[in-house]
Amino acid sequence: MADDLDDLLQIARRAAVIAGEVIMPLYESGFTVEIKSDRTPVTKADRGAEEAIRAFLERECPSHGILGEEFGEKAGDGRHRWILDPIDGTKSFIHHVPLFGTLIALERDGVPVVGVIACHAVGETVYAATGKGAFLNGRPTRVSPVSALGEATVCMTSYRRIETMHAEGYRRLNDACGMTRSWGDCYGYLAVAAGRVEAMLDPEMNIWDIAALYPVITEAGGRLTTWEGEDRVGTSAIATNGVLHRAIMEALHP
Repeated sequence: MADDLDDLLQIARRAAVIAGEVIMPLYESGFTVEIKSDRTPVTKADRGAEEAIRAFLERECPSHGILGEEFGEKAGDGRHRWILDPIDGTKSFIHHVPLFGTLIALERDGVPVVGVIACHAVGETVYAATGKGAFLNGRPTRVSPVSALGEATVCMTSYRRIETMHAEGYRRLNDACGMTRSWGDCYGYLAVAAGRVEAMLDPEMNIWDIAALYPVITEAGGRLTTWEGEDRVGTSAIATNGVLHRAIMEALHP
């Protein structure tokens, strides 16, 4: 069984390709939408992609645990756990907006050490493993060097959610930064790692939404914390180029 990070990263990248082979034909041809018990949408593409990833990982890493958004958790060796979001941004997928993607992470001893963000419809995949650097479509990638908040582009998945949950901080940040955009879900984090924007914010996340992001952002030279500023994977995310992290935190927490 593979246990070297380079090998595990290659497995994660292959798993993302397999997901794309399920997702993209349905994206092009059409699909039906169901509503889950938590009132979020799901499609045949979400479920089919996760089933394909799981089958692949069970062959490649049979002792590893797996947690996925659609099919729950399978226990493993206690050290290694794959965390899957087959389509992060299902609402974008449904509306035929290409800013959705597959998220694949591997935890080792509770810490994400491998991450892949595969935005199939835009043809871009960013990936990283701890200590190995971050890569976009095979080339090294780094966060933006912008150091002035007034020149920064800040992204978020939902303006409404941030304004509802953190109204005063939202207004302060919106006034202080150079530009805000809703290039949401996993594409916003790819954009941070690629140096295209300076920050991406989500005040509410599940583990499968965030686990893959941590290695990617940090290995690209950025910083990812919880909303409270803890350098770990939690239930919220502030991802920045690192230089602007304190300024953004100060705006959000007046």
